[in-house]
Parts: sequence; structure tokens; C-alpha cells
Amino acid sequence: MRSLGTEKTTIGWAARDPSGALSPYTYTLRNTGPEDVVIKVTYCGICHSDLHLIKNHLGISHYPMVPGHEVVGEVVEVGSDVRKFRVGDCVGVGLLVGCCGICRPCKSEMEQYCNQVIWSYNHIYTDGKPTQGGFARSMIVDQKFAVKIPDGMAPEQAAPLLCAGVTAYSPLSHLGLKKSGLRGGILGLGGVGHMGVKIAKAMGHHVTVISSSDRKREEAMDHLGADDYLISSDSTRMQKAADSLDYIIDTVPVFHPLEPYLSLLKLDGKLILLGIINTPLQFANPMVMLGRKSITGSFIGSMKETEEVLEFCKEKGVTSMIEMVKMDYVNTAFERLEKNDVRYRFVVDVAGSKLDQ
Repeated sequence: MRSLGTEKTTIGWAARDPSGALSPYTYTLRNTGPEDVVIKVTYCGICHSDLHLIKNHLGISHYPMVPGHEVVGEVVEVGSDVRKFRVGDCVGVGLLVGCCGICRPCKSEMEQYCNQVIWSYNHIYTDGKPTQGGFARSMIVDQKFAVKIPDGMAPEQAAPLLCAGVTAYSPLSHLGLKKSGLRGGILGLGGVGHMGVKIAKAMGHHVTVISSSDRKREEAMDHLGADDYLISSDSTRMQKAADSLDYIIDTVPVFHPLEPYLSLLKLDGKLILLGIINTPLQFANPMVMLGRKSITGSFIGSMKETEEVLEFCKEKGVTSMIEMVKMDYVNTAFERLEKNDVRYRFVVDVAGSKLDQ
């Protein structure tokens, strides 16, 4: 195996300010080490959290920022201590690229909850360099934070599983909701929501999609395989569905009331919050107390869960519904994403794009 040099220059597409407009940006990758792999990026999914960050919706953005954390690529160089990968391997990188390794979450293989976690972009690596994401020609990552894409899985299909897929899979796994026969609800039918439907169906669940309008009924039922479809403003049907669900995966990334959905849960039912919202949510606590219901949250997934969801989707034949775009379309893709005009995940063909134009 080959040792790596210290610094490499690459080109990506970066946002320079809260307008979120992306354009070509040349920068130096972080220093490399013996545990690192150099990846030639081939595909990268577009997540709603990318939109939040390039536009500084959460007030934590730093510029210039190269977004992208559903990264698939080819290993082109490996460090002297890398045992997990070889040159030529197809690998994925999600939101995590570093952690302390010694805290309770890290020791429990739940690295995403480490207080010293390092994100794949809009963060600072241990050497003081800013991290930059997958809208770029190449990345450098510690072997611990890369996963092998299963043989036979299309790389562009794998990209959304590295965030949207594992985000839906992780709470079902952790909360003991993988067993067949459960009745689940998916609130919000976007990138994470559509993967939630597909993964829950593959686990043998009866799945109800809950939406604010009838617009996605046909897609939910005919294309994604949902068993039922509820419009949240239809009070008659919502009342009939009361106390019917074991869990609801709430993927909505904007403020919304929780009471209508809490009423749908059975005794001990769980409302699982996955959407990132910068506004306090409100609910009347008797809705939780009278039914011993739980409101909980979950954030992406661990490295182990990322490997699990890739294997699960390969075994069950679960695929994501994607729209492939080139990098020169990425600003339009973000505009469409903000309007919820995508079915259901944009994936950028990075290797097939002219990044310097």
C-alpha cells in the first residue's frame, strides 16, 4: 500500500454567502495520514440539510462552503495503515468524518452523538483545516468513516442511503421497530420520507403516508408501495385513524403542530422527529401522558448502521428514487428542492460534470 503526500489541491462547487449560490472553487484538502484514503468522487446526493447550511438557515454556516454528504466514489490512494480498503474500491462517505473515539457514544458505536464529532463539511478537522464536502473532484477521509458500497449496488443508488436511508433506518433499528407486523406512519414524503416508506415496507410493516394534501397519493400508493394515505386536514379520516399506529417517522423540516399526529399513535406509540427545524415545537402534554406516548429524535446513523442499511437495501432490493443532474444544474436543483419539486432525491453526477465551468 502507498503512503500519501501531505496536501492535495482539488476543485469543488462552493457557496460564498447566505445566498447559497454555488460556483467553482479551488482549495487545498486537509493533510493526509496513514489511516486516510483519497477518494475520487463520482456521485453525491443533495439533502435538505445542505439547503439549510448553504443559506445559513441555522446560523452556523461558514464560507466558502462545499456542501454534500451523500458521497460515493472510487478509492485512488490509501495510507500505509489502511486495511479496510484497496485502490479501486467503491466507497461511500456520509456526514461523519471524525469523532473523539473515547466517549460513551463512540465506545457504543454511536459516533454521530459524540460531542466532538467532525462533520464532512462546514466544520474544522483536527489539523485546523475546514472540512469540505462531496460537491468536489476528490475527498480525503479516515478509513473508519468510509463504507464499502456492496457489490452489485449501483453507486448512484447508494448515495441517498448514506444520509436519507440511514436516517430512516437508524431509529427503527435502535427503538426495536424492525419486527414485521407493525403499523407505521411516514409524515412528509421527501428524500428521507420516501426511503422511510420503502425501508418500513421491506421490514414487513403496514405503512401509512401522512401528508398535507392529496398531491402525492398516487406516488405514495402506486410507486412507493404505501398501504394507506392520510390527509392531515381531513378531520374525519384522522379521527378514524386515531390510536392506530405504533410509530410515526416525522421528516417535516419546517414548523408544524404535533397534536394531530400524536393522536394517531397507539398506547406506547412513538413520534420520531427527523426533520431539522430551527423553531420550537409545541404540544399539549396530556396528548403524550394519556397513552404513555413518546416524542423522540434521531440523527442520521452510526457507521455500523450505515453498513447495515446498505446491506439491508441490497438484500431486500430497496432502491431510492432519484433524479440525476450535472453540477451546472445544482443551483436550479436547490431552488427546486426548496419548493419540494423533486421526486425524491437529486444526485449529482460529479465525475460526469465539468467542475471548472
